[in-house]
Amino acid sequence: MGEIVGAGLLAHVPTIVLPEADRLELNEGKEITLVTGLRQLREDVFDSDDYDTVVVLDSHWATTVEFVVTAQQRRAGLFTSEELPRGMCRMPYDFPGDPELAHNIARFADKHGTWVTAIDDEYLPIYYATINLWKFLGEGLPDKRWVTIGVCQTGDMEDHLRLGRALADGIATTPGRRVLVIASGALSHTFWPLRELRDHESSDPGHIFTSEAREADYERIAWFKEGRHDKVLDTMDEFWKYKPEARFYHYLMMAGALGEQACVAEARQYGEYENSIGTGQVHLWFDRPAEGWTGTGAPASASPRTPHSRS
Repeated sequence: MGEIVGAGLLAHVPTIVLPEADRLELNEGKEITLVTGLRQLREDVFDSDDYDTVVVLDSHWATTVEFVVTAQQRRAGLFTSEELPRGMCRMPYDFPGDPELAHNIARFADKHGTWVTAIDDEYLPIYYATINLWKFLGEGLPDKRWVTIGVCQTGDMEDHLRLGRALADGIATTPGRRVLVIASGALSHTFWPLRELRDHESSDPGHIFTSEAREADYERIAWFKEGRHDKVLDTMDEFWKYKPEARFYHYLMMAGALGEQACVAEARQYGEYENSIGTGQVHLWFDRPAEGWTGTGAPASASPRTPHSRS
Protein backbone atom coordinates (compact mmCIF):
# COMPACT_ATOMS: atom_id res chain seq x y z
CA MET A 1 0.00 0.00 0.00
CA GLY A 2 1.01 3.62 -0.44
CA GLU A 3 1.77 5.95 2.43
CA ILE A 4 2.25 9.60 3.35
CA VAL A 5 5.85 9.89 4.48
CA GLY A 6 6.02 13.63 5.16
CA ALA A 7 3.91 16.77 5.07
CA GLY A 8 4.38 20.51 5.21
CA LEU A 9 2.61 23.82 5.60
CA LEU A 10 4.72 25.98 3.30
CA ALA A 11 4.70 29.59 2.13
CA HIS A 12 4.77 30.36 -1.60
CA VAL A 13 5.00 34.18 -1.57
CA PRO A 14 6.10 35.82 -4.85
CA THR A 15 9.14 37.45 -3.26
CA ILE A 16 10.90 34.09 -2.95
CA VAL A 17 11.33 33.84 -6.73
CA LEU A 18 12.49 37.42 -7.27
CA PRO A 19 16.17 38.02 -8.11
CA GLU A 20 18.36 38.18 -5.02
CA ALA A 21 19.09 41.88 -5.49
CA ASP A 22 15.37 42.66 -5.50
CA ARG A 23 14.79 40.55 -2.39
CA LEU A 24 17.54 42.36 -0.52
CA GLU A 25 16.21 45.75 -1.58
CA LEU A 26 12.75 44.90 -0.27
CA ASN A 27 14.06 43.48 2.99
CA GLU A 28 16.46 46.13 4.28
CA GLY A 29 19.50 44.42 2.77
CA LYS A 30 18.81 41.03 4.36
CA GLU A 31 17.92 37.74 2.72
CA ILE A 32 14.36 36.54 3.21
CA THR A 33 14.54 33.45 5.43
CA LEU A 34 11.62 31.93 3.55
CA VAL A 35 14.21 31.47 0.78
CA THR A 36 16.95 29.99 2.94
CA GLY A 37 14.37 27.84 4.71
CA LEU A 38 13.22 26.25 1.46
CA ARG A 39 16.81 25.62 0.44
CA GLN A 40 17.44 23.80 3.71
CA LEU A 41 14.19 21.85 3.37
CA ARG A 42 15.27 20.79 -0.12
CA GLU A 43 18.55 19.50 1.30
CA ASP A 44 16.97 17.76 4.29
CA VAL A 45 13.92 16.20 2.63
CA PHE A 46 13.35 16.71 -1.08
CA ASP A 47 16.79 15.67 -2.30
CA SER A 48 16.25 12.24 -0.74
CA ASP A 49 15.09 9.13 -2.55
CA ASP A 50 12.48 8.31 0.10
CA TYR A 51 9.42 9.48 -1.85
CA ASP A 52 7.88 9.19 -5.31
CA THR A 53 5.19 11.87 -5.53
CA VAL A 54 4.49 15.32 -4.13
CA VAL A 55 0.84 16.36 -3.73
CA VAL A 56 0.36 20.13 -3.48
CA LEU A 57 -2.83 21.41 -1.85
CA ASP A 58 -2.94 24.72 -3.67
CA SER A 59 -4.62 27.67 -1.93
CA HIS A 60 -4.61 29.73 -5.15
CA TRP A 61 -6.58 27.26 -7.26
CA ALA A 62 -10.27 27.60 -6.44
CA THR A 63 -12.87 25.34 -8.03
CA THR A 64 -16.63 25.65 -7.57
CA VAL A 65 -18.70 22.47 -7.96
CA GLU A 66 -16.14 19.80 -7.05
CA PHE A 67 -12.55 19.21 -6.06
CA VAL A 68 -10.14 18.70 -8.95
CA VAL A 69 -6.90 16.74 -8.92
CA THR A 70 -4.41 17.00 -11.78
CA ALA A 71 -3.96 13.76 -13.72
CA GLN A 72 -1.59 14.62 -16.58
CA GLN A 73 1.30 12.35 -17.46
CA ARG A 74 3.49 15.45 -17.58
CA ARG A 75 3.06 19.18 -17.07
CA ALA A 76 5.42 21.53 -18.86
CA GLY A 77 5.39 25.08 -20.12
CA LEU A 78 6.04 28.69 -19.19
CA PHE A 79 4.21 30.31 -16.29
CA THR A 80 3.32 33.99 -16.04
CA SER A 81 1.24 35.05 -13.06
CA GLU A 82 -1.95 36.94 -13.78
CA GLU A 83 -1.60 38.50 -10.32
CA LEU A 84 2.04 39.62 -10.49
CA PRO A 85 3.31 39.31 -14.07
CA ARG A 86 6.21 41.69 -13.45
CA GLY A 87 7.73 39.41 -10.83
CA MET A 88 6.68 35.97 -12.07
CA CYS A 89 7.13 36.02 -15.83
CA ARG A 90 7.68 33.11 -18.25
CA MET A 91 8.96 30.80 -15.53
CA PRO A 92 9.75 27.39 -17.09
CA TYR A 93 8.40 24.24 -15.47
CA ASP A 94 8.54 20.59 -16.47
CA PHE A 95 7.64 17.66 -14.25
CA PRO A 96 5.87 14.29 -14.44
CA GLY A 97 2.44 13.84 -12.95
CA ASP A 98 0.90 10.80 -11.29
CA PRO A 99 -2.32 9.85 -13.10
CA GLU A 100 -2.65 6.56 -11.24
CA LEU A 101 -2.66 8.31 -7.89
CA ALA A 102 -4.97 11.08 -9.13
CA HIS A 103 -7.60 8.60 -10.28
CA ASN A 104 -7.28 6.60 -7.07
CA ILE A 105 -7.96 9.74 -5.02
CA ALA A 106 -11.06 10.49 -7.12
CA ARG A 107 -12.31 6.93 -6.59
CA PHE A 108 -12.79 7.61 -2.88
CA ALA A 109 -15.04 10.66 -3.29
CA ASP A 110 -18.27 8.71 -2.75
CA LYS A 111 -16.95 6.93 0.32
CA HIS A 112 -16.19 10.24 1.98
CA GLY A 113 -19.27 12.13 0.86
CA THR A 114 -17.63 14.54 -1.55
CA TRP A 115 -16.95 15.15 -5.24
CA VAL A 116 -13.50 14.76 -6.79
CA THR A 117 -12.62 14.69 -10.49
CA ALA A 118 -9.24 13.79 -11.97
CA ILE A 119 -8.45 16.03 -14.98
CA ASP A 120 -5.71 15.33 -17.52
CA ASP A 121 -6.31 18.34 -19.81
CA GLU A 122 -2.92 19.72 -20.85
CA TYR A 123 -4.36 23.25 -20.91
CA LEU A 124 -5.50 23.17 -17.29
CA PRO A 125 -4.08 26.30 -15.63
CA ILE A 126 -1.34 26.08 -13.04
CA TYR A 127 -0.79 28.54 -10.19
CA TYR A 128 2.20 29.96 -8.42
CA ALA A 129 1.29 28.29 -5.14
CA THR A 130 2.47 25.15 -6.94
CA ILE A 131 5.10 26.57 -9.30
CA ASN A 132 7.04 28.61 -6.73
CA LEU A 133 7.48 25.62 -4.44
CA TRP A 134 8.38 23.32 -7.33
CA LYS A 135 11.11 25.78 -8.36
CA PHE A 136 12.75 25.34 -4.95
CA LEU A 137 11.86 21.76 -4.09
CA GLY A 138 11.33 19.91 -7.37
CA GLU A 139 13.32 21.50 -10.17
CA GLY A 140 16.28 19.32 -11.11
CA LEU A 141 14.63 16.15 -9.76
CA PRO A 142 13.15 14.79 -13.00
CA ASP A 143 11.85 11.52 -11.58
CA LYS A 144 9.72 13.06 -8.83
CA ARG A 145 6.04 13.33 -9.72
CA TRP A 146 3.99 16.40 -8.77
CA VAL A 147 0.20 16.52 -8.46
CA THR A 148 -1.99 19.48 -7.46
CA ILE A 149 -5.40 19.64 -5.79
CA GLY A 150 -7.26 22.94 -5.48
CA VAL A 151 -9.53 24.24 -2.76
CA CYS A 152 -13.28 24.37 -3.44
CA GLN A 153 -14.71 27.84 -2.90
CA THR A 154 -18.21 26.54 -2.14
CA GLY A 155 -16.91 24.03 0.40
CA ASP A 156 -16.55 24.46 4.14
CA MET A 157 -14.23 23.02 6.76
CA GLU A 158 -15.90 19.61 6.72
CA ASP A 159 -15.76 19.41 2.93
CA HIS A 160 -12.01 20.02 2.94
CA LEU A 161 -11.45 17.48 5.70
CA ARG A 162 -13.38 14.99 3.58
CA LEU A 163 -11.11 15.71 0.63
CA GLY A 164 -8.15 14.98 2.88
CA ARG A 165 -9.65 11.65 3.90
CA ALA A 166 -10.13 10.72 0.25
CA LEU A 167 -6.54 11.77 -0.42
CA ALA A 168 -5.27 9.48 2.34
CA ASP A 169 -7.28 6.54 1.04
CA GLY A 170 -6.23 7.20 -2.54
CA ILE A 171 -2.59 7.16 -1.50
CA ALA A 172 -3.07 4.03 0.59
CA THR A 173 -4.57 2.13 -2.33
CA THR A 174 -1.77 3.05 -4.75
CA PRO A 175 0.78 0.23 -4.46
CA GLY A 176 4.18 1.24 -3.17
CA ARG A 177 3.56 4.96 -3.47
CA ARG A 178 5.48 7.16 -1.00
CA VAL A 179 4.01 10.65 -0.94
CA LEU A 180 4.89 14.06 0.46
CA VAL A 181 1.89 16.34 1.01
CA ILE A 182 2.30 20.13 0.88
CA ALA A 183 -0.33 22.57 2.11
CA SER A 184 0.75 25.61 0.11
CA GLY A 185 -0.40 28.85 1.67
CA ALA A 186 -0.17 31.42 4.41
CA LEU A 187 -1.45 31.83 7.94
CA SER A 188 -3.23 35.18 8.54
CA HIS A 189 -3.72 36.86 5.20
CA THR A 190 -4.73 40.52 5.09
CA PHE A 191 -2.78 42.81 2.76
CA TRP A 192 -1.95 46.41 3.46
CA PRO A 193 -3.88 48.79 1.16
CA LEU A 194 -2.16 49.74 -2.10
CA ARG A 195 -1.14 53.24 -1.01
CA GLU A 196 0.41 51.85 2.18
CA LEU A 197 1.83 48.45 1.27
CA ARG A 198 5.21 49.73 0.05
CA ASP A 199 5.87 50.85 3.60
CA HIS A 200 5.42 47.25 4.75
CA GLU A 201 7.55 45.16 2.37
CA SER A 202 10.13 44.15 4.96
CA SER A 203 9.90 40.59 6.26
CA ASP A 204 9.88 41.82 9.86
CA PRO A 205 6.75 40.42 11.59
CA GLY A 206 6.14 43.89 12.97
CA HIS A 207 4.58 44.61 9.58
CA ILE A 208 1.87 41.94 9.92
CA PHE A 209 -1.47 43.69 9.36
CA THR A 210 -2.50 43.63 13.04
CA SER A 211 -0.80 42.57 16.23
CA GLU A 212 -3.78 40.33 16.95
CA ALA A 213 -3.29 38.48 13.67
CA ARG A 214 0.41 38.09 14.42
CA GLU A 215 -0.31 36.64 17.86
CA ALA A 216 -2.89 34.24 16.41
CA ASP A 217 -0.26 33.03 13.95
CA TYR A 218 2.35 32.60 16.69
CA GLU A 219 -0.14 30.64 18.79
CA ARG A 220 -0.81 28.18 15.97
CA ILE A 221 2.87 27.81 15.13
CA ALA A 222 3.47 26.86 18.77
CA TRP A 223 0.65 24.32 18.66
CA PHE A 224 2.02 22.81 15.46
CA LYS A 225 5.44 22.43 17.08
CA GLU A 226 3.77 20.61 19.99
CA GLY A 227 1.85 18.31 17.65
CA ARG A 228 -1.45 19.81 18.83
CA HIS A 229 -3.38 19.69 15.58
CA ASP A 230 -6.48 19.23 17.71
CA LYS A 231 -6.10 22.75 19.11
CA VAL A 232 -5.65 24.22 15.64
CA LEU A 233 -8.74 22.46 14.33
CA ASP A 234 -10.89 23.11 17.38
CA THR A 235 -10.24 26.87 17.22
CA MET A 236 -10.82 27.49 13.53
CA ASP A 237 -13.76 29.77 14.30
CA GLU A 238 -11.35 32.02 16.20
CA PHE A 239 -8.65 31.88 13.52
CA TRP A 240 -11.06 32.79 10.73
CA LYS A 241 -11.32 36.25 12.33
CA TYR A 242 -7.79 36.85 10.98
CA LYS A 243 -8.63 35.73 7.44
CA PRO A 244 -6.15 32.89 6.91
CA GLU A 245 -5.39 32.37 3.25
CA ALA A 246 -8.14 30.41 1.48
CA ARG A 247 -9.82 30.05 4.91
CA PHE A 248 -6.90 27.73 5.76
CA TYR A 249 -8.43 25.08 3.51
CA HIS A 250 -4.98 24.06 2.28
CA TYR A 251 -4.09 23.01 5.82
CA LEU A 252 -7.52 21.48 6.49
CA MET A 253 -7.13 19.16 3.49
CA MET A 254 -3.73 18.10 4.80
CA ALA A 255 -5.15 17.60 8.28
CA GLY A 256 -7.89 15.39 6.86
CA ALA A 257 -5.23 13.20 5.29
CA LEU A 258 -3.16 12.97 8.49
CA GLY A 259 -5.87 12.05 10.99
CA GLU A 260 -7.37 15.42 11.91
CA GLN A 261 -7.57 15.99 15.69
CA ALA A 262 -5.81 12.67 16.25
CA CYS A 263 -2.69 13.78 14.36
CA VAL A 264 0.30 14.09 16.71
CA ALA A 265 3.04 15.07 14.24
CA GLU A 266 5.27 17.86 15.54
CA ALA A 267 6.49 20.62 13.23
CA ARG A 268 10.04 21.59 12.39
CA GLN A 269 10.30 25.22 11.34
CA TYR A 270 12.45 26.25 8.39
CA GLY A 271 13.38 29.91 8.43
CA GLU A 272 11.59 32.53 10.48
CA TYR A 273 7.96 33.58 10.67
CA GLU A 274 7.87 36.51 8.26
CA ASN A 275 5.67 39.26 6.93
CA SER A 276 4.64 39.61 3.30
CA ILE A 277 2.86 42.97 2.91
CA GLY A 278 0.66 42.25 5.90
CA THR A 279 0.29 38.47 5.69
CA GLY A 280 1.83 35.86 7.98
CA GLN A 281 4.19 33.38 6.31
CA VAL A 282 6.07 30.35 7.64
CA HIS A 283 7.50 26.99 6.58
CA LEU A 284 6.56 24.10 8.88
CA TRP A 285 7.53 20.51 8.12
CA PHE A 286 6.00 17.42 9.72
CA ASP A 287 7.93 14.17 9.68
CA ARG A 288 5.80 11.08 10.09
CA PRO A 289 6.08 9.93 13.72
CA ALA A 290 7.50 6.46 14.30
CA GLU A 291 4.07 5.25 15.45
CA GLY A 292 2.22 6.86 12.56
CA TRP A 293 0.50 10.19 12.09
CA THR A 294 -1.98 9.50 14.89
CA GLY A 295 0.51 7.76 17.18
CA THR A 296 -1.34 4.46 16.99
CA GLY A 297 0.49 2.73 14.17
CA ALA A 298 -2.80 2.69 12.20
CA PRO A 299 -3.31 4.51 8.88
CA ALA A 300 -4.62 8.02 9.39
CA SER A 301 -7.62 7.27 7.17
CA ALA A 302 -8.87 4.70 9.69
CA SER A 303 -10.44 7.50 11.76
CA PRO A 304 -13.89 6.59 13.11
CA ARG A 305 -15.03 10.13 12.19
CA THR A 306 -14.82 9.30 8.50
CA PRO A 307 -18.32 9.49 6.94
CA HIS A 308 -19.38 6.97 4.33
CA SER A 309 -22.23 8.82 2.67
CA ARG A 310 -23.05 12.31 1.46
CA SER A 311 -24.70 13.77 4.54
